[in-house]
Amino acid sequence: MLTRIATLSVFALSLCMGASDSQLNLDKAAVVAGTQLKAGAYRIHVDGGKAVLKNSKVSVEAPVTVETSGTKFAKTTACCLKADGTYDLKEVRVGGTNQKLLFKEKNTSEAGH
Repeated sequence: MLTRIATLSVFALSLCMGASDSQLNLDKAAVVAGTQLKAGAYRIHVDGGKAVLKNSKVSVEAPVTVETSGTKFAKTTACCLKADGTYDLKEVRVGGTNQKLLFKEKNTSEAGH
């Protein structure tokens, strides 16, 4: 019982601090923040308004918004919109939680700075 309470406390603290990790498996190649990711397994680390997707070969940082849903998601899933023959990662629903990660478009006004 104490182990559960300790585990839940650590989980709640990590959510309050704005940092969390989860696993994502992309079934097909997708673009995130202008970077092409191959199909495969990635770890997502979210801290504040940014997410880092990483596997053994690639690491991509992207702006993200975290939303809370009314229900928990059974498994982690990704939603990609197809544009110009490529899939753009737009949303990740984190399994075992009620959180959705919404990937923002790259800010084009910062490109010239």
